[in-house]
Amino acid sequence: MSRIEVQGVWKNYGDRVVLERIDLVIDPGSLVAIVGASGCGKSTFLRILLGIERPSRGRVLLDGAPLPPEPGPDRGIVFQRYTNFPHLTVLDNASLGLELRKSRLLGRLFGARRRAVRERAAAMLTRVGLGHVLEAWPHQLSGGMQQRLALAQALLVEPRVLLLDEPFGALDPGSRAEARALLLELWAETGTTVVMVTHDLAEAFALATRVLVFDKVRRDPQAPERYGATVTYDLPGYNRRRRGASAATAAPSHHPGGVP
Repeated sequence: MSRIEVQGVWKNYGDRVVLERIDLVIDPGSLVAIVGASGCGKSTFLRILLGIERPSRGRVLLDGAPLPPEPGPDRGIVFQRYTNFPHLTVLDNASLGLELRKSRLLGRLFGARRRAVRERAAAMLTRVGLGHVLEAWPHQLSGGMQQRLALAQALLVEPRVLLLDEPFGALDPGSRAEARALLLELWAETGTTVVMVTHDLAEAFALATRVLVFDKVRRDPQAPERYGATVTYDLPGYNRRRRGASAATAAPSHHPGGVP
């Protein structure tokens, strides 16, 4: 579990402002959902937390230290589009992240160390319901099964923060319900801090301990890219499982409905 502090973050690309005045504190063990209109900077904010984008202004702290300027094993991510290697089996895909982490020079392990990693990966795959397809190829899996594999891959490296970018958007209703239930089970077991971007408002409130709405509070019809989105609403989610001890909190400079 990790605490995330976002202090005065802005993000712009040249003259185009995407995010402005983002001030947040996300406490350990929270499950925070971010919603908002398309193009309001939700995924950009997630990429900043991952480390593949840098704020134009402001900073992000992870457990009180500046966020590393590149992705690392302390942050796992699951995208809407699956990122499995088609030439590797399910077990090989799940094992790869651990092998790379433990053998950064060669990118693979041998002997007892490799067996230990594969046993650990197989145990996680069994936990997410994929124990019967360890030797299958990714293209042989349904969309829901591929998303389970992606969750297993992300959690195997034991990240301090799990980032989810529209993780269930491509699934059919039945698979989506199963994937949501699995996420809640794994979150409750691991205590990982989770930040999830979703376009589904009902999903956000059902899963999250807290829901953040991103939107623009300043607009210029003559220059639509002059202002960026900020947190306009900060609302409690319906998931109260952890709210007593580890609810996320916002910096007091943000007020529902806009910037004072």
